[in-house]
Amino acid sequence: MNNSLDNSPAESSQPKIKETIIQLLSNLASPKEINQYMERFVNAGQSHFAVIKVGGGVLEKDLDNLCSSLAFLERIGLFPIVVHGAGPQLNKNLEVKGIKSEFLDGQRVTSAEVLKVAKKTFIQQNLKLANGLQAMGVRTASIPTGVFGATKSSNKTLGFVGEVNEIDLEPIEAAVSSGAIPILSSLAETDTGQILNVNADIATNQLAIAVKPYKIIFLTDTGGLLGENNKIISSVNLATEYDYLLQQEWLHGGMKLKVKQIADILDQLPATASVSITTPMHLSKELFTHKGSGTLIRKGESILTHPQGENIDKQKLTKLFESSFKKTLDDDYFDKTVIQTAYITQCYRAAAIITIENGIPYLDKFVVGEQAKGEGLGKTLWQKISKENESLFWRCKPNNTINGFYFGNSDGCYKMSKWNLYWYGINDFQKVQSCVEYALHKNATLN
Repeated sequence: MNNSLDNSPAESSQPKIKETIIQLLSNLASPKEINQYMERFVNAGQSHFAVIKVGGGVLEKDLDNLCSSLAFLERIGLFPIVVHGAGPQLNKNLEVKGIKSEFLDGQRVTSAEVLKVAKKTFIQQNLKLANGLQAMGVRTASIPTGVFGATKSSNKTLGFVGEVNEIDLEPIEAAVSSGAIPILSSLAETDTGQILNVNADIATNQLAIAVKPYKIIFLTDTGGLLGENNKIISSVNLATEYDYLLQQEWLHGGMKLKVKQIADILDQLPATASVSITTPMHLSKELFTHKGSGTLIRKGESILTHPQGENIDKQKLTKLFESSFKKTLDDDYFDKTVIQTAYITQCYRAAAIITIENGIPYLDKFVVGEQAKGEGLGKTLWQKISKENESLFWRCKPNNTINGFYFGNSDGCYKMSKWNLYWYGINDFQKVQSCVEYALHKNATLN
């Protein structure tokens, strides 16, 4: 019997391809970061890694980067489920036919003649993406219909618009198990076979709730949620920032609606799930690095304040310190440390310990657990610390990877052989000098 297929060139080259791509990723982050994310994604399962929503604008203006990024994922064994829109293309095609585009509450009013053009447009865009990927050697499965079941909208003004009431995952699972990236259009069907138009964001949301992926990704032109001065917000912890965001005038109506929808999705998914908003070009950086390149939104967790260290679970906190620093905490740490305030996240995945030294708040410990890195918990924790402490000083080893973060959040830095000293809110030279002396002579409590 000829067993040549068992050792085909394509199969035997796969490990080399994967190794090469991981080496390319090392330009973006440390091997430790990359392996950490790879492990998370692989553990999520092939069809539960990610649901990616691609806007019609991206298909029109950034197809090459989109195909390159998706091919990159496929090469390392990750198969995202892609849902695409086609808004700009449909607008143009309707205009050519002299049909007016109308919208109601963000949804396209879909008459019979609009639906006819929409079906053709969606199939064209689906095949456009599939062909682009296939030209790069990526197997794809075009699935324009058959996944979304729907009933006709109760709002008769909308016409042939669907309200999703059923998701059939079988076509998706069949595609992924055969080694193909499934590409879905947001067209739905009724029980009688009537095709209905569904807003692509709504279709993505419903699919995510059914699939329960580790990641939900929105690829957009802006590349993230835009905050004040049109700068991208790097991360959002909904547990602590949701109300604040919705109150901000600079967050326009469309983005506020997006935040509300994302909060609703994450509320129905496991705590490990997250939403990323980025561009096709920066997809790998957003997925595989702590810093990311876009906006990461998580359900998050509240930060609890423990005055004088009251009601702390010392066993959990010790485990967090030791697993994060890879060192052993002094047995008598909690006996000899006079805690002024402890800030600890609800699930003990990040914490900070504040003491008072020479009348000045001192940051004795600041830690974010390995599994929580990249979620923005550290940023949220720091915001709470700095809001409640007008002045603060702390020390850090010169080779610590977050020295850049500390430097950016300090008013000053004094470098010593064993420690870097940082501070903010301290303007008196003698007080700074006393802080240096304390940092220089304080014994380590993690060894």
